[in-house]
Formats: sequence, structure tokens, C-alpha cells
Amino acid sequence: MAINLDAALGIHPQTLDFRVERSKILAGNLANAETPGYKARDLDFQTVMLQINAGMSPDRNYQESYRVPYQTSADQNTVELGKEQARYSQNAMDYQTSLTFLNMKISGLRTAIEGQ
Repeated sequence: MAINLDAALGIHPQTLDFRVERSKILAGNLANAETPGYKARDLDFQTVMLQINAGMSPDRNYQESYRVPYQTSADQNTVELGKEQARYSQNAMDYQTSLTFLNMKISGLRTAIEGQ
């Protein structure tokens, strides 16, 4: 009997991919915190989850959106350093959580294949 890895691993590979892409964007925001006129960007996890729940496989062309700041700056930069750092940290924790779930799934498959 063949094992369908997509079904066996669930949504975890897609969430890992999303978290990697989001961390690139958040890191770019942090790097440009002092760049005049830079507009902070982000990805929406809820949109990806809606696609997965609808049975669609999300493509890697995630839709970026610009963030509206809580406080405007004089140089029109929309990066709020403290909030960006918190988002980056939260995304890193979410990445670790998804990675842990994926490792548990793989470990379970390995146990099943070995017959233990």
C-alpha cells in the first residue's frame, strides 16, 4: 500500500513554507526601519489557511499587504520597531511549533513503516 505523504503530513509543510517567507519580509521591515518612505509589509496567515481549508493548495506567490502604522512618522516610514520585533519573534515561535508538529508526523510515519 502506498503512503500519500501530502495527506500524511497535513498542512505542516505549507505552514513552514509560509513562516519562512513571512520571516524574510519581517526581517526586511526591520532592516529598513530607518529608511525614509519605506512601507512595512506583511503576509496574512489567515488567507493561506482559508485556501487550505477550501481544498486549494496555496502557491508560493503569497499576497503581500502594506501595514497601516499606529503612529505616523515624519519621514513617512511605516515600520514600528517594537511591533516588528514582536511580530518577528512570534513568527519564529510559530515556525518552531510547525517544525515540531512536522517532526512528530515524520516520527510517527517512521514508526509505522518500521512496524514498531
